[in-house]
Amino acid sequence: MEEVPQGCPGTGSAQAGRGASCQGCPNQRLCASGAGAAPDPAIEEIKEKMKTVKHKILVLSGKGGVGKSTFSAHLAHGLAEDENTQVALLDIDICGPSIPKIMGLEGEQVHQSGS
Repeated sequence: MEEVPQGCPGTGSAQAGRGASCQGCPNQRLCASGAGAAPDPAIEEIKEKMKTVKHKILVLSGKGGVGKSTFSAHLAHGLAEDENTQVALLDIDICGPSIPKIMGLEGEQVHQSGS
């Protein structure tokens, strides 16, 4: 699982994608282009869709590599065992989504954004 490079300046910084810590990050090109600092056009659509979601569970940690994606995938599978329940899983991993791989959905279209 990929982690945010230590010392990442963030998408809003003038050094985004240009700093030494950016070397090797999958988002380096996106950050350097400045596109990551622009608001994602899909944000409003996502906000509207999220209003219809009755229950939301956030799995969060300040450290990478602790199993957040694995836990989230198992939790989604467990909740989906109830045939009367609709379950969705949103991965907002900064350095590349691992959920498509875990869920066996590699090759499917995934919305990616620097913001």
